[in-house]
Amino acid sequence: MKIKIAIPSKGRISEPSVEILEKSGIKLKDTSNRKLTSKTHNPKIDIMFTRASDIPTFVEQGIVDLGITGVDLVKEKNAQVEEMIDLDFGQTKLVLAVLEDSNIKNINDFKEGMKIATEFPNITRKYLKENNIENVEIVELAGSTEIAPLIGIADGITDLTSTGNTLKKNHLKIIDILIESTIKLIGNKESLIEKSSIIEVVSTSIKGVIEADGKKLILMNVSKENLEKVKNLIPSMEGPTISEILSNKDILAVQTVVDEDKVFKLVNDLKNVGAKDILVVPIERIIN
Repeated sequence: MKIKIAIPSKGRISEPSVEILEKSGIKLKDTSNRKLTSKTHNPKIDIMFTRASDIPTFVEQGIVDLGITGVDLVKEKNAQVEEMIDLDFGQTKLVLAVLEDSNIKNINDFKEGMKIATEFPNITRKYLKENNIENVEIVELAGSTEIAPLIGIADGITDLTSTGNTLKKNHLKIIDILIESTIKLIGNKESLIEKSSIIEVVSTSIKGVIEADGKKLILMNVSKENLEKVKNLIPSMEGPTISEILSNKDILAVQTVVDEDKVFKLVNDLKNVGAKDILVVPIERIIN
């Protein structure tokens, strides 16, 4: 039984999507986005390259079993899919913005006959309804939404932003946040039942990569008399692993997992309390 995973063929989340799959052990045989599909080194897994905006629909309809795409696109398509894993990249917000010198301060200042330009008409329409705003026209654009107020197409926009810099460059200010979005692994609900064994392997591997991100394995030798000093210094998920070195009964091998940003100080502190032969090793995956 095979599964197919859809990932974006281009754009800001394309390369990170390939990277997280390959780190999880799903090596692509052809990463050229000029091709629609790629085999992987696992004969049970194929990859489809397609537009990120189409992935929620493809997953919902079972054209593919899994997909990597933004929550914003899932909500815009109202796709009935399972949101499985937050991949911890691509964080962004869909915001309502107007010109900096506009008299519009909040959503309630939008009156009948005003216009909002957007690439996300469904989310925007739902947002207006939730705020009891009626008779505001939605202008659908395929791109460059931020210029709409400048050229008089609309009074405001809803658009994705991560830093807000593009909005500022176009003299726009944010007055509300519609949704916060991130990139997720999504699944077809029937596939999750019918192909649960292979999908579980994929999801477990991806979770392991995310768990390992930003962590290092530290290994060291410690004399028994210094063990308590070392234990007091090192954080660990479940506590350090300690084992005897057969050739020397007075020396113990200690290993622990720590956050990468703590490694520099910790290694020096460990050395100062007697730890020796300290190794810092990258971690590919952590499977709980």
